[in-house]
Amino acid sequence: MSRPRPEPVQVVKERRDAALRVLTGNVPYIRFLGIQFERRGDELTAVLPFDEKLIGNPLLPALHGGVTAAFLEVAALVELSWSVLWEDIEAGRIDPRALAPEDLPRMPKTIDFSVDYLRSGLPRDAYARARVNRSGRRYASVHVEAWQDNRTRPFAQATGHFLMPETRDAAARNG
Repeated sequence: MSRPRPEPVQVVKERRDAALRVLTGNVPYIRFLGIQFERRGDELTAVLPFDEKLIGNPLLPALHGGVTAAFLEVAALVELSWSVLWEDIEAGRIDPRALAPEDLPRMPKTIDFSVDYLRSGLPRDAYARARVNRSGRRYASVHVEAWQDNRTRPFAQATGHFLMPETRDAAARNG
Protein backbone atom coordinates (compact mmCIF):
# COMPACT_ATOMS: atom_id res chain seq x y z
CA MET A 1 0.00 0.00 0.00
CA SER A 2 1.50 3.31 -1.03
CA ARG A 3 0.87 6.60 0.66
CA PRO A 4 -0.32 9.57 -1.36
CA ARG A 5 2.46 11.89 -2.38
CA PRO A 6 2.63 15.08 -0.28
CA GLU A 7 2.04 18.40 -1.98
CA PRO A 8 5.13 20.40 -2.94
CA VAL A 9 6.12 22.93 -0.27
CA GLN A 10 5.62 25.85 -2.65
CA VAL A 11 2.00 24.80 -3.32
CA VAL A 12 1.29 24.64 0.41
CA LYS A 13 2.88 28.08 0.96
CA GLU A 14 0.89 29.62 -1.90
CA ARG A 15 -2.35 28.19 -0.50
CA ARG A 16 -1.66 29.59 2.97
CA ASP A 17 -0.57 33.00 1.64
CA ALA A 18 -3.69 33.21 -0.55
CA ALA A 19 -5.90 32.56 2.48
CA LEU A 20 -4.14 35.27 4.47
CA ARG A 21 -4.51 37.77 1.61
CA VAL A 22 -8.24 37.07 1.36
CA LEU A 23 -8.64 37.31 5.15
CA THR A 24 -6.89 40.68 5.50
CA GLY A 25 -7.19 42.23 2.05
CA ASN A 26 -10.78 43.37 2.29
CA VAL A 27 -10.63 45.22 5.59
CA PRO A 28 -10.37 48.95 4.76
CA TYR A 29 -8.94 49.93 8.16
CA ILE A 30 -6.09 47.43 7.79
CA ARG A 31 -5.28 49.02 4.42
CA PHE A 32 -5.60 52.58 5.82
CA LEU A 33 -3.12 51.90 8.62
CA GLY A 34 -0.87 49.94 6.25
CA ILE A 35 -0.78 46.85 8.48
CA GLN A 36 0.82 43.83 6.84
CA PHE A 37 1.16 40.25 8.04
CA GLU A 38 4.16 37.97 7.83
CA ARG A 39 3.40 34.27 8.02
CA ARG A 40 5.73 31.49 9.10
CA GLY A 41 3.78 28.24 9.24
CA ASP A 42 0.73 28.93 11.37
CA GLU A 43 2.40 31.87 13.18
CA LEU A 44 1.53 35.44 12.18
CA THR A 45 3.42 38.63 12.89
CA ALA A 46 1.58 41.88 12.28
CA VAL A 47 3.77 44.67 10.89
CA LEU A 48 2.86 48.37 11.15
CA PRO A 49 5.27 50.20 8.82
CA PHE A 50 6.09 53.69 10.03
CA ASP A 51 4.15 56.54 8.43
CA GLU A 52 4.00 60.19 9.51
CA LYS A 53 0.19 60.00 9.70
CA LEU A 54 0.53 57.57 12.64
CA ILE A 55 2.25 60.11 14.91
CA GLY A 56 0.06 61.42 17.73
CA ASN A 57 2.52 63.70 19.53
CA PRO A 58 4.89 65.42 17.10
CA LEU A 59 6.94 66.91 19.95
CA LEU A 60 8.20 63.52 21.17
CA PRO A 61 7.43 62.13 18.40
CA ALA A 62 5.33 59.12 19.41
CA LEU A 63 2.79 56.82 17.80
CA HIS A 64 -0.79 57.84 18.49
CA GLY A 65 -2.35 55.78 21.29
CA GLY A 66 -5.41 55.04 19.16
CA VAL A 67 -3.20 53.72 16.37
CA THR A 68 -1.39 51.51 18.87
CA ALA A 69 -4.67 50.16 20.25
CA ALA A 70 -6.06 49.59 16.74
CA PHE A 71 -2.86 47.80 15.70
CA LEU A 72 -3.11 45.48 18.71
CA GLU A 73 -6.81 44.80 18.15
CA VAL A 74 -6.32 44.08 14.44
CA ALA A 75 -3.46 41.69 15.28
CA ALA A 76 -5.67 39.89 17.82
CA LEU A 77 -8.67 39.64 15.47
CA VAL A 78 -6.65 38.40 12.52
CA GLU A 79 -4.80 35.84 14.67
CA LEU A 80 -8.10 34.57 16.05
CA SER A 81 -9.69 34.37 12.59
CA TRP A 82 -6.55 32.79 11.15
CA SER A 83 -6.49 30.09 13.85
CA VAL A 84 -10.06 29.11 12.93
CA LEU A 85 -9.43 29.29 9.17
CA TRP A 86 -6.11 27.41 9.48
CA GLU A 87 -7.81 24.19 10.61
CA ASP A 88 -10.16 24.22 7.61
CA ILE A 89 -7.35 24.97 5.16
CA GLU A 90 -5.06 22.26 6.48
CA ALA A 91 -7.88 19.70 6.58
CA GLY A 92 -8.64 20.47 2.92
CA ARG A 93 -12.18 21.71 3.64
CA ILE A 94 -11.32 25.13 2.15
CA ASP A 95 -9.31 25.91 -0.97
CA PRO A 96 -8.17 29.51 -0.42
CA ARG A 97 -7.30 29.95 -4.08
CA ALA A 98 -11.02 29.73 -4.86
CA LEU A 99 -12.05 31.61 -1.72
CA ALA A 100 -14.01 34.82 -2.13
CA PRO A 101 -14.34 37.34 0.72
CA GLU A 102 -18.03 36.46 1.12
CA ASP A 103 -17.05 32.81 1.68
CA LEU A 104 -14.95 33.67 4.73
CA PRO A 105 -16.33 33.18 8.20
CA ARG A 106 -17.37 36.47 9.79
CA MET A 107 -14.79 38.19 11.99
CA PRO A 108 -15.22 37.82 15.75
CA LYS A 109 -16.81 40.76 17.56
CA THR A 110 -14.92 42.53 20.32
CA ILE A 111 -16.52 42.21 23.76
CA ASP A 112 -13.78 44.14 25.55
CA PHE A 113 -10.21 45.11 24.82
CA SER A 114 -7.80 46.36 27.48
CA VAL A 115 -4.52 48.02 26.41
CA ASP A 116 -1.46 48.55 28.60
CA TYR A 117 0.76 51.32 27.22
CA LEU A 118 4.19 50.39 28.55
CA ARG A 119 6.24 53.13 26.83
CA SER A 120 5.95 55.50 23.89
CA GLY A 121 5.85 53.95 20.45
CA LEU A 122 8.77 55.47 18.55
CA PRO A 123 8.61 56.72 14.96
CA ARG A 124 9.63 53.41 13.37
CA ASP A 125 8.12 50.10 12.30
CA ALA A 126 6.18 48.17 14.93
CA TYR A 127 5.48 44.45 15.21
CA ALA A 128 2.85 42.48 17.11
CA ARG A 129 2.08 38.86 17.85
CA ALA A 130 -1.11 37.57 19.34
CA ARG A 131 -1.67 34.37 21.31
CA VAL A 132 -5.09 32.79 21.56
CA ASN A 133 -5.50 31.81 25.21
CA ARG A 134 -8.90 30.20 24.78
CA SER A 135 -11.16 29.74 21.81
CA GLY A 136 -14.50 28.02 22.02
CA ARG A 137 -17.66 28.01 19.95
CA ARG A 138 -18.95 31.27 21.43
CA TYR A 139 -16.09 33.05 23.20
CA ALA A 140 -12.34 33.61 22.79
CA SER A 141 -9.61 35.28 24.83
CA VAL A 142 -6.50 36.67 23.15
CA HIS A 143 -3.30 38.32 24.44
CA VAL A 144 -1.18 40.46 22.11
CA GLU A 145 2.16 42.26 22.49
CA ALA A 146 3.69 44.97 20.30
CA TRP A 147 7.39 45.82 20.09
CA GLN A 148 9.71 47.77 17.84
CA ASP A 149 13.43 47.04 17.99
CA ASN A 150 13.55 44.37 20.68
CA ARG A 151 10.86 41.72 21.11
CA THR A 152 11.67 41.38 24.81
CA ARG A 153 10.79 45.09 25.34
CA PRO A 154 7.17 45.53 24.27
CA PHE A 155 5.84 49.09 24.09
CA ALA A 156 2.23 47.95 24.46
CA GLN A 157 0.24 44.85 25.25
CA ALA A 158 -3.44 44.03 25.36
CA THR A 159 -5.94 41.40 26.33
CA GLY A 160 -9.19 41.04 24.44
CA HIS A 161 -12.33 38.98 24.73
CA PHE A 162 -14.28 38.22 21.59
CA LEU A 163 -17.66 36.82 20.63
CA MET A 164 -17.07 34.14 18.03
CA PRO A 165 -19.27 34.13 14.94
CA GLU A 166 -21.65 31.28 14.40
CA THR A 167 -20.16 28.65 12.10
CA ARG A 168 -21.83 27.80 8.81
CA ASP A 169 -22.71 24.33 10.12
CA ALA A 170 -24.40 25.76 13.21
CA ALA A 171 -26.22 28.39 11.15
CA ALA A 172 -27.55 25.69 8.82
CA ARG A 173 -28.75 23.59 11.76
CA ASN A 174 -30.47 26.56 13.42
CA GLY A 175 -32.43 27.58 10.46
